[in-house]
Order: sequence, then C-alpha cells, then structure tokens
Amino acid sequence: ALNVGITVVELVGGILAGSLALLADAMHNFADAGAVGVVIFARWLGRQAPTPRHTYGFKRAEILAALLNAASLISISLFIGRNAVHRLLHPEPVRTTVMLATALVALAANLTSVALLKHHSRDDINVRSAFLHLAQDALASCAVVAAAVLTRTRIGPYVDPIVAILVGFVVLRSALSILRESLHTLLEGTPADLHVGELARAVSQRFPNVGLHHIHVWEVGPGQRVLTAHM
Repeated sequence: ALNVGITVVELVGGILAGSLALLADAMHNFADAGAVGVVIFARWLGRQAPTPRHTYGFKRAEILAALLNAASLISISLFIGRNAVHRLLHPEPVRTTVMLATALVALAANLTSVALLKHHSRDDINVRSAFLHLAQDALASCAVVAAAVLTRTRIGPYVDPIVAILVGFVVLRSALSILRESLHTLLEGTPADLHVGELARAVSQRFPNVGLHHIHVWEVGPGQRVLTAHM
C-alpha cells in the first residue's frame, strides 16, 4: 500500500515538476509494488487444490505474471531512457520545490516500508526479496532527493535526466533478470542450483546398485520442483 501511494505521489509530482527522475522512481516503486502483489496473489493461487485438468495446481501463474511484468518494465525503462537522453540534449527547468517535497515524501515512505519488513525478512525468502527491493527503492529516493537539491545549481538541468537514466538502468537490469528466469522456467530448464550429473552420481554413491538415466528436472513454479528418471 505504501509503494502504491509513493507511485501515485511521484507520478503526480513528476508531471507537475517536470522531473524525469521522479517519473523513473515512480516506475521503480510501481514495479516493486507489482512484485509484492504477485507474491501475495501467487501464494493464494498456489494454495488452491490441483484439479483433473490442472494436476500440478496453479503455481505457474506466478511465472506468467512475472514474464508480463518484466516485458512491461523493459518497455517503460527504454521509454524513460529515450526521454532522458532528449532532456540531456535539450535541458529544461525543473520546479525545485515540488520535486524536493515529493522526493522527501517518497523517501520517508520507503524508509517506513523497510522498517516494517526488516524483522520479518530473516526466515522467508519471498519477504527477504521484497525487503531488498524496498531497500533499493530507498536508495533510489535518496538519489532523487539529491537531484532535487541540485536543480538550482549550474549542473541542475542535467542532474535530473542523469538520475532518471540511472534509476531506469537499475529497473532494466532487474527486469532482464526476471525475464531470463521466467523464460528458463517456462522452457522447463533445469534449476540453476542443481546439476543433473552430480545428482546421478550422488544416488549411485548412496545406492551402489542403482543408476539413473534419462533424468529430467524442472520447476512447475517457485519452490515446486519435479524429477523424472529411469532407474
């Protein structure tokens, strides 16, 4: 809820102030709010019982949502980058007061989110992931505050698009990582931390008379792995 609120405030503030840095940070916060929303929805959907037509359940819905989210983020990042480059070539003034006030509100809200999740991120990998995303948001908000403070200096017109490019690059990097992982799962690739050859050797060592071949390992969804083999 805090991240959605930040997104709305930064979107309105970015338009009023003419700040690309605020708009880029709004996109960043919206992406993380979406990521948290997907985790919540996927947990609900993943708890639904398998059916005769969906014998593995519905965990793959989270992968599809992540894929669509990554594709939209890549498009938005490229759009922000294009406009930031144009702004660098043709600097425009930014309304300092509106930008600074909006950035400070966003920073305070991000720090609150980080504080709320800090003590809950130790044992749950999903919560830990959300915590790291929100910590990254707080750092991005710090960069936007710095850009707002420098708007009235000689380099001010250039700082705003530069910060927008930096934040957009962070979002693009995360989006490409999500896209790669989602496609790997949808193509039923072997999980990155598992080696089929080592698995077969470990089984042979534990059970000397057993050999595995035609091994296939894939993920139905997060935390749900499946293995088939001839033994």
